[in-house]
Amino acid sequence: MKSTLLSRRDLDFLLYEWLRVDELTKRHRFAEHSRDTFDGVLDLSEELAEKYFAPHNKKSDANEPTFDGQHVTVIGEVKEAIAAFAQADLVGASMDESLGGAQLPVCVAQAGFAYVSAANVSTSGYLMLTVANANLIAKFGDAEQIETFVKPMLAGRFTGTMALSETQAGSSLADISTRAEPRADGTYRLFGSKMWISGAEHELNDNIVNLVLAKIPGGPAGTKGISLFIVPKYLVGADGSVGERNDVTVAGLNHKMGQRGLSNTVLNFGEGVHTPDGDAGAVGYLVGEPHRGLMYMFHMMNEARLAVGMGAVSLGYTGYLKSVEYARERTQGRVVKDPTTPQVPIVEHADVKRMLLAQKAYVEGGLALGLYCTKLVDLQRTAESAEEGQQVTDLLDILVPVAKSWPSQWCLEANSLAIQVHGGYGYTREYDVEQHYRDNRLNPIHEGTHGIQSLDLLGRKVTQRGGASLAELGKAVTATVEQAAAAGGEAAELAASLNASWQRVVEVTAAMYAVDDAAATLANSAIYLEAFGHVVMAWIWLEQFVVAGGQSGDFYDGKRQAARYFFHYELPRTAPQLDLLESLDRTTLEMRDGWF
Repeated sequence: MKSTLLSRRDLDFLLYEWLRVDELTKRHRFAEHSRDTFDGVLDLSEELAEKYFAPHNKKSDANEPTFDGQHVTVIGEVKEAIAAFAQADLVGASMDESLGGAQLPVCVAQAGFAYVSAANVSTSGYLMLTVANANLIAKFGDAEQIETFVKPMLAGRFTGTMALSETQAGSSLADISTRAEPRADGTYRLFGSKMWISGAEHELNDNIVNLVLAKIPGGPAGTKGISLFIVPKYLVGADGSVGERNDVTVAGLNHKMGQRGLSNTVLNFGEGVHTPDGDAGAVGYLVGEPHRGLMYMFHMMNEARLAVGMGAVSLGYTGYLKSVEYARERTQGRVVKDPTTPQVPIVEHADVKRMLLAQKAYVEGGLALGLYCTKLVDLQRTAESAEEGQQVTDLLDILVPVAKSWPSQWCLEANSLAIQVHGGYGYTREYDVEQHYRDNRLNPIHEGTHGIQSLDLLGRKVTQRGGASLAELGKAVTATVEQAAAAGGEAAELAASLNASWQRVVEVTAAMYAVDDAAATLANSAIYLEAFGHVVMAWIWLEQFVVAGGQSGDFYDGKRQAARYFFHYELPRTAPQLDLLESLDRTTLEMRDGWF
């Protein structure tokens, strides 16, 4: 029976036929691996997802974490699943062998993790945050911090979080007020409160490692005065043993529309509830240098943004597969107007085909984009020259906001279409698709809303280093266009369409910056992100179309048809959007509060 989590055939196509990730083994970092080990990770990930994560997905949704004023209780299956994942040595799948990691390509590790996210995005959330937390400390922390906190996370003894937002600041991190006071022993004492902190309280393992943004008194104003601290739930002794409770307390839990199995907290520091040594405040350990915390945290945030995009893809993908399965089994109506003929499966109806094909284009395209970006991370890590490293970094920089936001928008739309395919049943709790939609609805918000990603893309990424990132993406698009044009026939027709759309993006971007009016340039950045993302996705689909080539079989026919759908139905959306952007329309900018 085929999996309804992800398509292994699609993963194999993307990883080996398109991205050729097995060629990464020629690089020193991955020399100990082979396609066999990559396949083994994918097999193991699917097995764990089916055995430990999928069975409690609906239970954790119906029985979200509870807080009795002291303890947060999570259903037991979550602990079992996290332990199984850790025992399989997958927490450190892409981390250095010297730390206890498996040193796999990030691309392969994320492909495997997509199975887990598709099976249970709430439980996988504890793991995603832990991996990103460990990666940050491994990069910027000192040897003692790595030994004390990273290695236990890789072993599954500790989990990790990221604590950025505050009630009064939201995404405006310049306005955070949590403070960190230095002490003579080199530690700090933290005071303040953080909001929307996922995974920051539970009893799933021995300790929780919170990465907290705070300001040291006397530092620069705004974001330049932000520092980063490790603030564990329990203090850790020199021998690695877990000691007394740190002054980190939970004020309450947030109750969300989706991803209910992942505890989400209001976290307070320095309330005096637990004062380890009689000194007020939560004990914190500075990561790196003072006042560079936001730069360090962006390492985790960018990793999390790619992970959020992949999580959105996973939810969209499993919803798509379940709606295909339902459409093949559900009989209703007839293709011909003869009531004496048997009813047909609804997959035979044109409008259902449209909805399934749209989902296929969104989720298979989103998965391809996510894996492409994670391969760029691998190439960045193993760059064989400074020039290669800079080129890969430029390309990755401009794609991160797209890889986070595009799947968050369009794979959510795939979930909506999956509900529609199910009809009335899709709106009931007996079927999975309504939960997938609720779980996915968070992704356009967290790790930076669409608006934040769009300001990052238009306001920074397309202009950084004199437009180097935009130019690097242009080179990649042009290379694909030239390859497809050389193939001739339909590939050449699609290439011409993509080339025209890309050139239009470049022209409109230049026109938006040709005027000395920053407010007007950025007013419709969200529309720019959507149009830009669709053109990027057309490029991704042309890449797949070229690789599918003239190969025969249902799988390749499906790839080519999905590419056609995207070029015929989706890419044309961008033309009026780009026209609007070029006009620098001020309708939204000039709206006034009193007019609402």
